[in-house]
Amino acid sequence: MNDLIRLYSNHIKPACLLLPFFFFSCSQQSDRSWSTYKADAASSSYSPLTEISAQNVNNLQVAWTFYPDDAAEGSRFNGSQCNPIIIDGIMYTASARRRIYALDAATGHKIWEFDPFNGGPGGGPFRGVTYWEDPSGKDKRILFTGDDWLFAVNAETGKIIQSFGDSGRVSMNVGIRDDPKLISVKPTSPGIIFRNLIIIGNMVGELYGSQPGYVRAYDVMSGKLVWTFHTIPLPGETGYETWPKDAWKYAGGANSWAGMSIDEKRGMVFFSTGSPSYDFYGADREGKNLFANCVVALDASTGKHIWHFQTIHHDLWDYDLPAPPNLVTLEKEGKLIDAVAQTSKVGFLYVLDRETGIPVFPIEEKPVPASDVPGEKAWPTQPFPLRPKPYARHLLTENDLSDFSPDSRDSLLAQFRRSRYDGLFTPPSLKGSINFPGTIGGSEWGGAAFDPSTHIIYLKSNESPEIDQLVKIDNSILSGPEQEQVNGREVYITYCASCHKEDRTGSEPLYPSLVDLKKRMPEDQALQRVREGAGKMPPFARILNGKEKAVINYLYDKWREPGVPNTEDLNEIRLNRKSNLRTSTDTSKQDPRVMYLNTLAYMQWRDPEDRPAIKPPYATLNAINLNTGDYLWIVPTGNLPELQKKGDPPTGSTGSPGPMVTAGGLVFIGGGRDKRLMAYDTKTGKQVWEYALPSFSSSTPSSYKANGKQYIAVSVAGNKEHPAGMVMAFVLPN
Repeated sequence: MNDLIRLYSNHIKPACLLLPFFFFSCSQQSDRSWSTYKADAASSSYSPLTEISAQNVNNLQVAWTFYPDDAAEGSRFNGSQCNPIIIDGIMYTASARRRIYALDAATGHKIWEFDPFNGGPGGGPFRGVTYWEDPSGKDKRILFTGDDWLFAVNAETGKIIQSFGDSGRVSMNVGIRDDPKLISVKPTSPGIIFRNLIIIGNMVGELYGSQPGYVRAYDVMSGKLVWTFHTIPLPGETGYETWPKDAWKYAGGANSWAGMSIDEKRGMVFFSTGSPSYDFYGADREGKNLFANCVVALDASTGKHIWHFQTIHHDLWDYDLPAPPNLVTLEKEGKLIDAVAQTSKVGFLYVLDRETGIPVFPIEEKPVPASDVPGEKAWPTQPFPLRPKPYARHLLTENDLSDFSPDSRDSLLAQFRRSRYDGLFTPPSLKGSINFPGTIGGSEWGGAAFDPSTHIIYLKSNESPEIDQLVKIDNSILSGPEQEQVNGREVYITYCASCHKEDRTGSEPLYPSLVDLKKRMPEDQALQRVREGAGKMPPFARILNGKEKAVINYLYDKWREPGVPNTEDLNEIRLNRKSNLRTSTDTSKQDPRVMYLNTLAYMQWRDPEDRPAIKPPYATLNAINLNTGDYLWIVPTGNLPELQKKGDPPTGSTGSPGPMVTAGGLVFIGGGRDKRLMAYDTKTGKQVWEYALPSFSSSTPSSYKANGKQYIAVSVAGNKEHPAGMVMAFVLPN
């Protein structure tokens, strides 16, 4: 058992815990092996429990299912991405609308719930809560974010802690850069605890005008801001020279949205960062752009920079580092090395010395293709780890294109041949270029699971090519004559369809459907979201220059045909142009006259019948020995029978949740869209169990002990009967 687990066990209290309506026996207060997002402070996604094994996993059965009853009226199916945590027999989880629940971990019965929105809609990606208690064990808190607020509630009662911040909450908008009344910062992953601090990143927009992704630490008792690390450096700070001199005033992104890890002994916090904005065109951010796309180590007490390693220079592909670093120990040349293992969308695993950030295995800077887009200066080299070998395909050939039918293949071949493709790191282009592995390729936010007893790391890889096509947008057109008719559909197609699709159906759960939006969200609330952004969605007020109302009219079926006067839209334009002039401190940078937008961003390349453009596997589960960098095994994970040819192996199924590994010799993972939870033998990669879920698994699984039994728990997306989703727990029969 590692030091972190021993640390947790030192705080376990033998006294019984009495909560309203439920009495928990002392036998329940025996396990804290999943007390943090992704299991522990090392982000290991590892359970030391052994009751469930390869020999008996086929006997697993549903122990209980909890249904949050908080779906918005008329809402489409949704589901929490929350990785449940368990403290002494109590599970803390959340719904897709960020309602927090405390459940009896053995029965699923609700103990308390807390609604940060007082009946309001809330929502957005949300992956977990944070638990803290003082050394005496008398003060126990659940900290979490709801919209752009950080909340603290009593872990035993679910009551807001009034002494924290402003009556129990702290604004995450304060202390970023711009006016907190005009921005919206909404973290998706939970913060992590170091002593009396909660350290947390944020989710910011990815388009022009987005906020920077500062990392901050707050006092868990008072809510007071203790330190801030500027991921887009200010003058005089490390990394400032890797940007244009005024970039700190206008550049955005470079945010830690995926979660963090803590080395308690060394007093270090580790996190990974995303790309700078705009994701696909960086003429206004010439340079390497530290600390975007970096693994960063800070002094956890002060926020002081210790080291960093940049995995992508001047990112043009939205190649965020999508998961928290795994703190690992490996053996090399007879010596144990404490290291950091970082997964990526590119399919590289970066293994770095924990104290220095120096690569454990060789990493070489290699030349990559130059950009052909006016004004763009792609960085000439990128770092390529030589070991382990990439776990995602890096080369796409005509042979790799799918062949469901002759017409389908001909269509894909034609697009492949007319697109620019020079291998990995082909920059976006005006004629269209192939982005592979893609923005949802390689590993996603589920990250990796590490077994400390074997030094084997397990991770999922997605294969999801995209077409990046930049379109020049002239802002003089956007801010043209006020009497010009605003065409809401054209604005939607230009700015919104790349994520939400031309037919508004989106790509759940990352990009929600906008079909029948008027049945699910008040019009003024939708307008506010377009203007201010929310989570991954950037604020569009400065981009659209008043045309956001036209988009809303289109989405709410109030759009008028061209040529019909629309006084309401014209008033919106006048108001917003005046507002933009008042709030913009550097309009030449924040709202450039010429912009390039990727009109196909984040969309998987598919054939005319909406099938994957490449042959399977579409997703694999990989086991890598970190002592050597060698692969133990690689297997497809998940299956889409409708795409599987007779006699072929499983197709694999793309998805963002990651694996969990147990000391019982099992890896548990959801298969993605095929709606299955599966278990694999850690030694062989053989699938040894599966369960057909009511919908797709929407979180990395957790494992815990309650009443002397080992449980497996996972969040599941909504379906017709239960649109708010559910949490399901599995156990062996008595």
